[in-house]
Amino acid sequence: MLQSTIPALLCRAGYGYNSGVTMALQLESLPLQIPAIRRFLRVPYRIYRDNPHWVAPLLADLEKVFQPVNPFFAHAEMQLWVVRRNGEDVGRIAAIIDRLHVETHQDPAAFFGFFECDRDPEASRMLFAAAHGWARQRGMRRAMGPMSPSTNDECGLLVKGLDSPPTLMMPFNPAYYAELIEAEGYQKARDLLAYYLNIPKAPVDRLDRIAAKVRRRHPEVTFRCLRKKTLAADLAKVKEVYNAAWEANWGFVPMTDAELDFMAERLKPLLCEEFTWLAETREEAVGFLLAVPDYNEAFKPLAGRLFTPRILGALPYLLGWKTPRMCRVITLGVKAKFRGKGIESVLLFEGFKTGLKLGMEGAEGSWILEDNTMMCRMMETFGGTAYKTYRIYSKELSS
Repeated sequence: MLQSTIPALLCRAGYGYNSGVTMALQLESLPLQIPAIRRFLRVPYRIYRDNPHWVAPLLADLEKVFQPVNPFFAHAEMQLWVVRRNGEDVGRIAAIIDRLHVETHQDPAAFFGFFECDRDPEASRMLFAAAHGWARQRGMRRAMGPMSPSTNDECGLLVKGLDSPPTLMMPFNPAYYAELIEAEGYQKARDLLAYYLNIPKAPVDRLDRIAAKVRRRHPEVTFRCLRKKTLAADLAKVKEVYNAAWEANWGFVPMTDAELDFMAERLKPLLCEEFTWLAETREEAVGFLLAVPDYNEAFKPLAGRLFTPRILGALPYLLGWKTPRMCRVITLGVKAKFRGKGIESVLLFEGFKTGLKLGMEGAEGSWILEDNTMMCRMMETFGGTAYKTYRIYSKELSS
């Protein structure tokens, strides 16, 4: 027992250990600088090399999330670690403190995110120990995740629906990640649902009647799709709806003007104008729908890199000559005082008609809180089925 314990203790302390067969794990903290960020982002490639469903994110875009250009860092801080075995990175984790979350919810919680690891409990334990220690040193009493890096970005661990690729900007992971996270004492905090809607089989005539009825009952509400050329002028209205519609939701943190601009800049090249709708009265914006074609279909062969000959296969999608088979509804929300009027249904139906016109096979609505009964029922009205589940975990940090 003593002999098997010594290597583990040395590894947790950060020392190297060589049994004569394998080298001990080594933990390294990384600065938020380009070479280190790129090393951090390369870790998943070995983990998913034989996984047919993983879609590598575009590295040039993802790098920006870790750099000072991301306005998230105006109210947050982040630390990165990788763990190595035999000279090869076998895992990574980020620890994040978002002061807006702490202030908004009066919750001294740190997040863990961007977690990737071999099926190696020792490596996973070392990563979490580093993240927890860093958070405790900064006065945090709880840890939550995965948040990469917040609820306004990718979040949740995929625990149901691992047999298909992720849609654009949704997480993917091996099934055993749940074992590694739960082994650290984490328990479920909330589940996030993704709904699949079969567009050709949807009850279109019924949905059309519902939308027409809503328009007749509420003529004061108008609906228009947003145009790229006027997007900058409309962003203030989008922010107004976003921060008002979700303010009572579990885990919600408002986006700053700079964060919304940053997100819009990242998404603008992917926007399909007829998938982006705003509901408004003469006095104010009241609702918003943002859907995008699932460009993961085009990005998957690129392995995260735009500057590759394989970009030729993606160009027909990016130039609009070819349509992805699916789209993803990223955001659908209505201000509280305008709910119950059917405005959400009209917005979703307008996006749905675009999917029909483009010949898409399906749409994913993601993500939706498991206890958001109204939104879940609306997805079911459109023929949707909850086909993927993403879990947010939480644990108390010992002093």
